[in-house]
Amino acid sequence: MKRIYSIFVCLALGACASSPNEIPSQYVSELQYQSYSCEQLGMEASRISARTGEKYRSVKKLADNDAAQMGVGLILFWPTLFFLEGGDGPEAAEYARLKGEMDAIERAAISKRCSLKFQRWSPPKEEG
Repeated sequence: MKRIYSIFVCLALGACASSPNEIPSQYVSELQYQSYSCEQLGMEASRISARTGEKYRSVKKLADNDAAQMGVGLILFWPTLFFLEGGDGPEAAEYARLKGEMDAIERAAISKRCSLKFQRWSPPKEEG
């Protein structure tokens, strides 16, 4: 019985949405920003940073919901684990793309020798 329970736990853990801190940046080429001026790169960086913050909160909420369902399922009723949405969906994919776009904008600004100071959006510090 312990073995079966262990198998269910492993399967369920693999189905959870990733925390936004665990999602790597998707590669985006800086060539798409080649024609931008330094000022335009700065404005685009601000826009992408704001959008990244929105997506972070959205992905975090999905991951937190999955974690809560996992806790309830493991403690109270394990068959509920089969109903986890699981995995990383379009929200996580967009978050990874946005992180990659920020990297691309920064590389483009460096190659143009822009004197921009990047204000990347960063998640709030967890209190503990």
